[in-house]
Amino acid sequence: MILYRTTHGHLVEHNGSYHAIDEPSFDVLIAHEDLQAYLTAVTEEATLTQSPNPATILAPIERQEVWAAGVTYYNSRRARIAESKDAGGGDFYDRVYSAERPELFFKAVAHRVAGPNTPVKIRRDATWSVPEPELTLLVNPRARIIGYTIGNDMSSRDIEGANPLYLPQAKVYDRSCALGPGILIRSTPLPKSTQIHLDILRSGHSEFAASVTLAELKRDPLTLVEYLFRDQSFPHGCFLLTGTGIIPPDSFTLQYKDEIRISIDSIGTLVNEVD
Repeated sequence: MILYRTTHGHLVEHNGSYHAIDEPSFDVLIAHEDLQAYLTAVTEEATLTQSPNPATILAPIERQEVWAAGVTYYNSRRARIAESKDAGGGDFYDRVYSAERPELFFKAVAHRVAGPNTPVKIRRDATWSVPEPELTLLVNPRARIIGYTIGNDMSSRDIEGANPLYLPQAKVYDRSCALGPGILIRSTPLPKSTQIHLDILRSGHSEFAASVTLAELKRDPLTLVEYLFRDQSFPHGCFLLTGTGIIPPDSFTLQYKDEIRISIDSIGTLVNEVD
């Protein structure tokens, strides 16, 4: 089942039908002891409704923090080493990829997150900007993965490449993150064959497209969550982007009005235009 947060309230798609959920707070909804069981029971009595108009779908976030994991795919390791070699960061990223402890960093709060069909931004002081399509975990306050959505970790590669210590500036700014369109509520891990696909359209034509599967994700999502919750609490739960395995070529940078389309099997497609 897929949970949507919309301008008209919460909807759940279950077995091809859409149900209106009488719960005004997303925070309260995801805090249920067993969200999947709760939604399954509720949909048996909930009002049937139409599929949501794409223009009404909001980012599926309320008071959750968004965090991200880095260098979790070999392609990401290779790109980080190449972009930071002049700054002495090559060995730095190789060590992160091989280490037991993952790289985890804060990404966004709700007001910085773009929803589906709303703009994402590139930094005005960046010259090399890319989207990073990522499987994103929804984790409840008890450190349990309760769902999956699509995330876009917008990045300024020239800023991060100049010095790894600039990562917060390269990664954290208004609308540097997008989430949606809905959350796949699922208590078991996604299969390794799950595909993530990125397509960037420029003036209606595909400028770059690529795919990767979760088989190439080096880090176990459960381990990422365990490290994130070490000595940290998330009273409203959190989102965790799990890293990207799709890296556009060094010659590519986003331009204004580019359309970014990220699809993940069983979840849907997240669409954002660059503003």
